Amino acid sequence: MSRRAATTIHATIAMVVAISRPAFACPVCFGANDSPMALAANMGIIAMLVVVIGVLAAFASFFIYLMRRAKAVARQSDSAGAAGGLDTGETAQC
Repeated sequence: MSRRAATTIHATIAMVVAISRPAFACPVCFGANDSPMALAANMGIIAMLVVVIGVLAAFASFFIYLMRRAKAVARQSDSAGAAGGLDTGETAQC
């Protein structure tokens, strides 16, 4: 690569970085807290938090359901075993 080509590439990169500097920051970074873009960004963050909390709550409730279901099945099998609901082959009688 020639020296002139390298200089041209470096100058082009420097101009792109210098010209696009304002495009890297949102209005909040410039101090405009009440701009519509800042309010939309805040609403977007809140929406994403609601989705994440909803998914985590559903995940937790599923495991709570599984724990309750396991306890109910264990109680049912204990009461069936105590009442003679199991025959010699260890299968449940209907």
